[in-house]
Amino acid sequence: MKKILLLCLVALMVGCTPKDIKFMSFNIRNSSPWTINEDGENAWGNRREAVANMILKEKPDALGLQEALPDQTDYLDSVLAGEYVRIGVGRDDGDRGGESMCIYYRPESLTLIDWHTEWLSPTPDSVSRGWDAACIRTLTFAHFHLKKQSRKEIIYINTHLDHVGQEARRNSVLQLCNISKNNKLPVIIGGDMNSTLDDTIFLPFKENNLISARDLAEVTDSASTYNAFGKAKASQIDHFFVRGWKEVKEFRTLTDDYGAPYLSDHYPIVTIVGL
Repeated sequence: MKKILLLCLVALMVGCTPKDIKFMSFNIRNSSPWTINEDGENAWGNRREAVANMILKEKPDALGLQEALPDQTDYLDSVLAGEYVRIGVGRDDGDRGGESMCIYYRPESLTLIDWHTEWLSPTPDSVSRGWDAACIRTLTFAHFHLKKQSRKEIIYINTHLDHVGQEARRNSVLQLCNISKNNKLPVIIGGDMNSTLDDTIFLPFKENNLISARDLAEVTDSASTYNAFGKAKASQIDHFFVRGWKEVKEFRTLTDDYGAPYLSDHYPIVTIVGL
């Protein structure tokens, strides 16, 4: 009996070996004066503690935020200090100006090798608005070493496609494909794509073997990711696309109560992948 129990314990320990990586993407809904007036009880100040609670409870290894303004990242930097490190710059000036598509990562799990921000435009190395986009849009590119798996490296890209410009969304997908083509490492691209999966803008992803984690995951859901604070039609417009991973174990849309009726006008999404 003791031998059987010991074997079971060993099996459980093997099953818990940290070979999986948990990614989260979350459009945090910016804290501009306009949104404060528009959102009322759902304004950032009334939900920021719940957002921090959610992150600390879910403990993603890497978290990509969209729409984050400096006061929001300053707050999260303070409450996540010691747990996470942030990379990313503001889209308006390449520094602190405007929204950032930042990435928070856990140094306990990931070692940062390199990172940069690109603008989704024909001139990606400088502050610029692309094609027919209504807003300046960016991506944050991160190259990580997996701390608990020797010699394993990955690429994580966090982005936010334009909400108006169809041409901008289409060309942004092509830009993302070109970036991923230059990397033979496992790639994950996440963010608010402002398009549902049946949109033809995503065909280049499929042609480059970048597949929706929602579709690949062993455990998945069909929940809407955009909730509009319950004021408009919900839809699935936040996605992860993956390539080069051994398995996609889980995809979840986080609709639980973390201390506020809504964490944002989007729900966070999570995927767990393994090499």
